[in-house]
Amino acid sequence: MDARAQRWNPVLALCMALALGAAWGLPFVRVAPNRLLSGEPVFLWQWLVGTNAWMAAASAIGLGVLCLALAQAHRRAVQASAALVLSAGLAALWLAAGHHANSISLASQADNPLVRTSLGAGFWTLAALAWMAALDAVARMRLTTLPRLLLQSTLFAPLLLLLSAGQDLSIAKEYANHSDVFGPAILRHLQIVLLAIAPAVAIGVPLAWRMTRAPRLRETLLPVLNVIQTIPSIALFGLLMAPLAWLAAQAPVLGRLGISGVGLAPAVLALLLYALLPIVRSALAGLEQVPVATVTAARAMGMTPRQVLWHVELPLALPVLLIGLRTAVVQTTGLAAVTALVGAGGLGSIMFDGLFSAANELVMLGVIPIVLLALLADYFFKALSTLLETPDA
Repeated sequence: MDARAQRWNPVLALCMALALGAAWGLPFVRVAPNRLLSGEPVFLWQWLVGTNAWMAAASAIGLGVLCLALAQAHRRAVQASAALVLSAGLAALWLAAGHHANSISLASQADNPLVRTSLGAGFWTLAALAWMAALDAVARMRLTTLPRLLLQSTLFAPLLLLLSAGQDLSIAKEYANHSDVFGPAILRHLQIVLLAIAPAVAIGVPLAWRMTRAPRLRETLLPVLNVIQTIPSIALFGLLMAPLAWLAAQAPVLGRLGISGVGLAPAVLALLLYALLPIVRSALAGLEQVPVATVTAARAMGMTPRQVLWHVELPLALPVLLIGLRTAVVQTTGLAAVTALVGAGGLGSIMFDGLFSAANELVMLGVIPIVLLALLADYFFKALSTLLETPDA
């Protein structure tokens, strides 16, 4: 029974079934007279009817490889082939949408130069399913962590090579219209994350170390940090705006330093408070698992408490601390989008501009980089944790 379960890939089967439903029932792209209207849907099966023989043959070969991977989940070479096919399929979806947008643009250039071809729900569903199935195929290859992360990151390579093929898509036009603010928005987003995480680590690690010596501090502080996590981000920003504005009014030097009721100060302070709990918990767990005999031996050698912390306890607790730091960075990267509502800027400003103007492609232009930044941060900490693993582990 176990051998059969290993040879069968239920994840790929589910993804393929959902993909067939999405290709048939969800609009692949939408063609609208301008950026604000939803437009008429175009389904993937409608586009495939007019494709040439080469496209049909490539689709048949890819489907055959996926069917083989469906029944041969235990074979590494088959799963590698499936991952490559799914990666190529992800790029083919973009190529198909771009080709359709190009044909629509050429046909209507004289009559309506404002016509837009936007990516529909079918495109996003198929892209997500292809990506998830590719990740599952890579996981079934049973590689070590670093090769697996490297292979997962290269799954985007075909799509990146074909990005120029979608210049007539609405999302590409939105990027062209906002290219002057896109780069600064990414840098501002990274600045917000860094300004929140760095103080959170500087505060959280000493707090966790102190909690190992003072159980009463742990009993008092951890519930407070838990309560902070339950406060909605918008509400926390609102709670911080009035006190920070009052402080800036009472001490003008703080205002000159950029601290006020709106802008970067409430955004960074709120994100710092959110990041404290995962960092404190992971640091506390890591410090508590340091062997007592090791600490005793270090003290017997004449080390001061500070030397024991820096040279013994923190290095041994670092693998566990990185787990909480990874959680905090990924969480903060996502929450930083909401800080645009208090004037902090970043990618959230692009996202909310799209929401307020009912431009869905502009929303995606702000959302997609946030997701990619979170994925990159997750991969980075996974790779770093692997490098820090001891040979015994």
